[in-house]
Amino acid sequence: MSAPVNRFVIGPSADGRSAVLQQGLTNVQARDGFFWRATLWATQETPADNTIDGDRSQTPGLDAQREPFPNGFICRALEIWPDDPDVDERRRQFTELNKQVRQKHLPTAAELDRHPTMHRTDTLDCLTCVRGEIYLVTDTDEVLMRPGDTAIIRGVNHAWSNRSTEPCLLVGTMTDAVPA
Repeated sequence: MSAPVNRFVIGPSADGRSAVLQQGLTNVQARDGFFWRATLWATQETPADNTIDGDRSQTPGLDAQREPFPNGFICRALEIWPDDPDVDERRRQFTELNKQVRQKHLPTAAELDRHPTMHRTDTLDCLTCVRGEIYLVTDTDEVLMRPGDTAIIRGVNHAWSNRSTEPCLLVGTMTDAVPA
């Protein structure tokens, strides 16, 4: 992680007044040279049940999956490092990651030829570029995202391509959704 990310969880104190209940990151995964991510919060229900106490980023099994639980959502910070010039190595890393996170929809060879990190999830994703820049690659085109830009991804194929020399930080949510 090239710049610190912090998390503050605000909720009701013992006397019912709003207060900072938690601070800091407690669910972080990383793969050097590829990505860093922190799960900031998650739910297993919609609407979210704010009466559930505890650190919901610590839900058992959450760190081992890419998508939220059924009817849930995940809020994450995701830092993506510059693309590895060795496309075969990037494809190998992503194939291994797909196994680890129980990827439901494995990309085809043609999709991986488009970009080695092409994937899709049964989610509605809202991601904002906070720092750096990154290309959001689709089946047919791509857009360069810079700080302040937000992507809404409606359960379709996409990939992230960092063609710069610095990591890119995205922050956003993934909400369980009906597949596109």
